[in-house]
Amino acid sequence: MRLVHRIATWWKAVTRPEQLNSEMEDELAFHIEAYANDLMRSGLPREEAFRRARAELGGLAAQKENCRAAWGTRAWDELRADLRYAIRMLAKSPSFTTIAICSLALGIGANTIIFTVTKSILLDRLAVPHPEELRLFALTQGDKGVVHGSWGYYDETPSGKTLITSFSYPVYQQLRQHNHVLQDIFAFKNYGRMTATIDNKAEVITSQMVSGNYYRDLGVRPLLGRSIVETDDGAVGSGPVMLISYGYWSRRFGRSPNVIGKKIEVNSTPMTIIGVNPPDFTGVYEVQSSPDIFLPFSMQPIVAPKFSASLLTDRNLWWVMMMGRLKLGISPETARAALDVDLSDAVRATMTVGKNDEIPRLELQDGRRGQNEIGGELGKPVYVLTSLAAFVLLLACANLANLLLARASSRQREMSVRLALGAGRARILRQMLTESLLLSLAGGVAGLLLGYYARNAIPHLLSSSWEAPAINAKFNWMIFAFTAAISIFTGLLFGLAPAWQATRTQVSSGLKDNAQMATQRKRNVTGKTLVVIQVTLSMLLLVGAGLFVRTLTNLNNTHMGFSPDHIVLFDLQLPPTRYPNGKGVPLYHQMEEKLTALQGVDSVAPLQVPLISHNISGHSFDPDDQPSTTNSQHVSFNAVGQHFFSTFNIPIIAGRGFNERDTETSSKVAVINQTLANKFFPKISPVGRTFRTGDPAHPQRVVIIGICQDAKYDDLRRDAPPTFYALYRQQEDAEFMTFAVHTHMKPEAIVPSLRSTVASVDKDLPLQDIRTQNEQIEDTTRQERIFASLTSGFGILALVLACIGIYGIMAYTVARRTNEIGIRMALGAQAGRVLRMILREASWMAIVGIVVGLSAAVAMGRLIASMLFGLKPYDPLTLGMAALLLALVALAASLVPAWRAAHVDPIRALRHE
Repeated sequence: MRLVHRIATWWKAVTRPEQLNSEMEDELAFHIEAYANDLMRSGLPREEAFRRARAELGGLAAQKENCRAAWGTRAWDELRADLRYAIRMLAKSPSFTTIAICSLALGIGANTIIFTVTKSILLDRLAVPHPEELRLFALTQGDKGVVHGSWGYYDETPSGKTLITSFSYPVYQQLRQHNHVLQDIFAFKNYGRMTATIDNKAEVITSQMVSGNYYRDLGVRPLLGRSIVETDDGAVGSGPVMLISYGYWSRRFGRSPNVIGKKIEVNSTPMTIIGVNPPDFTGVYEVQSSPDIFLPFSMQPIVAPKFSASLLTDRNLWWVMMMGRLKLGISPETARAALDVDLSDAVRATMTVGKNDEIPRLELQDGRRGQNEIGGELGKPVYVLTSLAAFVLLLACANLANLLLARASSRQREMSVRLALGAGRARILRQMLTESLLLSLAGGVAGLLLGYYARNAIPHLLSSSWEAPAINAKFNWMIFAFTAAISIFTGLLFGLAPAWQATRTQVSSGLKDNAQMATQRKRNVTGKTLVVIQVTLSMLLLVGAGLFVRTLTNLNNTHMGFSPDHIVLFDLQLPPTRYPNGKGVPLYHQMEEKLTALQGVDSVAPLQVPLISHNISGHSFDPDDQPSTTNSQHVSFNAVGQHFFSTFNIPIIAGRGFNERDTETSSKVAVINQTLANKFFPKISPVGRTFRTGDPAHPQRVVIIGICQDAKYDDLRRDAPPTFYALYRQQEDAEFMTFAVHTHMKPEAIVPSLRSTVASVDKDLPLQDIRTQNEQIEDTTRQERIFASLTSGFGILALVLACIGIYGIMAYTVARRTNEIGIRMALGAQAGRVLRMILREASWMAIVGIVVGLSAAVAMGRLIASMLFGLKPYDPLTLGMAALLLALVALAASLVPAWRAAHVDPIRALRHE
C-alpha cells in the first residue's frame, strides 16, 4: 500500500504540482501554528512564538525542498527546468535552430523513407498466424536433373546448381500423402492475368490458384463469406467458386456485402464469389500485393488450360508451389531430411528416371515472407540506398556537431560563471544534451512528416508507369519507433562531443579572455576533424551519384538497333476457353488489318515478346546442312507480324523480310539477325537455307529468307543475342500478343480508336498495359533511375551540408583569431597574405577529405560494380569531377570568412585585445 501511495503522490506532483504545493504550504503552516500555540501557552508573546517556531522548523524553503525530494519529483522538476532553458536558448538563435532542424529533417526524413521501403521489402511478414512456422518448398538439381520443364521462379545457387520453387501436381499429391513431419502441405500458384466479365463489361484481373486446404492450414478466415475447402478442390470442375481480395472488393464492388453469391465470368467460365479476404491478407506469394481472385486448382483445366489439357495430371511440367507448417517439436533440419526422402520416392513414382539422371534434392526455405521475389530482386539496391541515407544522416550530424562546438565556445564564459556559482558538471552536461535532444526530436517530427508524405515516392519510381505500385509502403508503429530511435541516437551523436567540451571548461581560465586560446585550439582541431569527415562522406555521395547518373545516361544513349519513337504498345491475352489450340491467330490477323486501316496509323506489328521488357523466348535451332548433335542448340526467338521490321525501323541487310506471300499455309519462314548468322554461318550466306526447330521428335523445318540488323531484345545492358524472327501467323501458340502501333499522332489521341477497334472484333477482350515503346524501355531502367535520382539528391544535400560545415568552421576560426590577425596586420601583414592564409587552411581540410573520400569511393565502387553500365567503378572522369566540384564548393564556402579576415581593422582588434 505504501508503494501505491508513493506512486499516487508522485503522479499528483507531476500532473497537479500547484495543488500539491498548496497542500504542502498549508501543512507547514499548520505545524508552525501548532508549535507557536504551544509556545504561547508557556508564556511567550505571539510574535516571538511564531518566530521561534519558524526557526525550529529550519526555514520554509529548505523544508519545501525536503518535501519535494520525498515526493521523488526532483528529477522531473530538473528536466522541466532543462527543457524550459533549452527552449529559451534555442529561441534566442532562430537562424541556428532553423538550420539545425531543417538539416536533421532532411537526414532523418531520408532514412525514414528508405526504412519504410526496406521494411516493406525485407521485414514485413505474411499476415497469417505464426508465420515463423511456415516453410517454403524448393529443390536443387544439377545439369543432369530430371526436371526439364518448369514454370515459375528459379535461381542459381553458389555451387552452380539450379534452385527451383515449383513442383508437378502429382509430386505435390505424393508428398502430401506421405508427409509425417509437417502439419500438412498446401499448394498455390500465381496464375497471372485472366479476363473477368462483370455486368457485361470485360476487364483484366490477376489470379492465384490454391489447394482446398490452403485457408485452413494458413489459419485465415475470410472477412465475408466462407473460404475454399477440400470439397471445392476435388474432381475437375467441382468448385466453380472463388474468393476476392479486400482491395479488389473495395475497388470494383465498393465494399458491398451483397457481393457474396454474385456470379461473374472468368475466362468465359461462370464462377461464384463465396468470400472476401481480410484487409491485410495478400496470399503467400508476396507480402506487398495481392492477386484479385483466389480459385481452387480443380478449375484449372476449365478456366485456364495452359501448355496441356490439364496441368493437374502433367508429370513433366513443374509449376505448383508448396508450403507447410512444422509440427511441434520437429526441427527444420529433421523435416528437410525426411521430406528429401519423400521427394525422391515421389519423383520415381511419377516420372521415368534414367540411369544417369539426377534426383533433385529438397530444400525448405523460411516461409514467413512467402516467395518474396521482390525482396530477392531489390534486396541489394535497398541495402545500397540505406547506406547512402545513413551517410546523409552522418553528414547532418557532423555539420550540427560543428555548429554546436562553435556555439559552446561562444558560451564558455557563461559555463564558467555557472560552474563558479556551484553548478555541477553533470548538470551542465545534461542541459547541453537536452538542447541537442530537443533539436533532434524536432527534426525527427519534421522528418517523420516528410517521410509520411513522400512514402510512396520510391514505390512509384520502382513501378511501371502503367501499373499500380508493387510495393505497399505502410506507415505503422515500426516506422514511428524507428524515427524516434534514430532521432534520439542522432541527438546523442551530434550533441555529446559539444556537451562534453562545454563541461571541460576551467573556471579560472573561462573567466579570462586571454586564457581561452588553448581550449579554442583544441575545439578548432575537433571542428576541423568533423569537417574532414563531412568532406569524405560528401565525396562518397558525389561519386556514387556520378556513377549512377552516368550509368543511366549510358543506358539511355546505347544503340538499340531499332527506333522506339512514335510506337504505342498494348497487350492482349486470349481466354483459352474461347480460343483454344491457336484459334486466336485469325483473330490477331483480323485486328492487325483493322488497326492498320485506322487514320493516323502508319503500320502495325504484332509480336509475341515486346522489345526491352526483361522477357525473352527461346527455341531450338539446328541448321539442316550442319552435323546434328545430341543436344539441340537454343537461340532467342520472337514471333512477329509482317510489318515488324518497318514498324521498328530495323534494316534488312540481306535477303528479304516478310510479305503478303507468307501465310499460314505457305512454307514456314524466318529472318535471322547478324549475330545468329555469324555464329552458325560464318563463311556462307544463310539466305535460302533451312533449319529445324521445335519438338526434336517432330521438328519443323524453316526457311531463312533474310538477315536483319542486330536489335537488342530483352535488356539494354545485353548485346543482341542470336535471334530468329518467325511469322506469328505460322505459329500454333498465340495466347499472348503485344501489338506495336506506329503512329504520327499523340498516344493519348490514338488510344480510343485502338480500344474501339479491338472491341469491334471481340467486345470481351480488354486492352492491357497501354504504353509507348519509350515508356517500355524506361520501365526496364527504373532501378537505375531511382538510384540516379536519389543519389543526385543526396549528393546535392551533401554539398550543401559540407558548404555549411566549412563555412561554419572557417567563420569560427576567423572570429576566434581576430586578435591574432589584427596583430599580424598591425605588424605589416598584407590583406592578400591573410586571405591566402585562411584559404590555405580551408584547402588543407578539403584536400585531406577529398583524398580519403577518393580511396573510400574506389572501395565503394567495387561493391556496386554489378549495378553500373558502360564505365568502371573507378571511372577517372567521375572521380575527377566529384573532386573538382567539392574543391570549388570548399573554396566558395571559405571565401566569405577569408574576405572578412583580410579586412579586419587592426586598431579595433588591438583595442579589443
